[in-house]
Amino acid sequence: MTSSASVHVPRRSVLRTGAGLAVAADLAVSARTVAAAPVRAAEPGAGPASGPGAPGALRAGRTSANGWPVEEAADDGGAVWTVPVPGSPLSVALRIGDVSAVLVHVLRRYHYEIDTLSAGEATGFRPLSGALRGHATDHATDHASGTAVAVRPGWFPPGARGGLFAHQVNVVRDVLAEAQGVVGWGGDCRVPDESRFHIAVPPADPRLKRLADRVRGWADVPGAGAGTRVVGS
Repeated sequence: MTSSASVHVPRRSVLRTGAGLAVAADLAVSARTVAAAPVRAAEPGAGPASGPGAPGALRAGRTSANGWPVEEAADDGGAVWTVPVPGSPLSVALRIGDVSAVLVHVLRRYHYEIDTLSAGEATGFRPLSGALRGHATDHATDHASGTAVAVRPGWFPPGARGGLFAHQVNVVRDVLAEAQGVVGWGGDCRVPDESRFHIAVPPADPRLKRLADRVRGWADVPGAGAGTRVVGS
């Protein structure tokens, strides 16, 4: 006589086993899907996290007061990167290319001709803060596109004038005259900010490239460039 022994398996164990098999099946499908997904090589200079929604991506349709695209972050695959200011201890996050060439020159003239700057006393890129959202005409938004620098911002509260001595203002005026409308000073804005210098032209303005090329050329000419001018002479 043959007898069959029944094995009792708790219902909870069956449920756990079934759930485990389902999870395993899902993981297998997911692995096949990932393996089958096309891989696109990163564009040169794009950085490890570029594209829509990435930390360095542009805010769609948003520009700063001077017409330049706003960035989400610096040194993160976008157009804004930290660059040194030769001849000084400064490093500033700026929009690379013609913009950084011009604003670095402005900072060098400030350092040589207005007052010696220490590390950390100039800032460039700042994320667009909630207080400035919707204020498209406020040049403080230019920091969010990497097209503005602030020199010792804590020394010159926004809305206040008279933070510079007369001879220092003379140098600022000389810098602006040299830039021929490409650079603006926050001290001339309706709500003054004497710490700020910003690019005053939109991206397509040819004057920016001409000025940037001229500034770059001065590096190869003895007696030219930042720190060589005598204001008022």
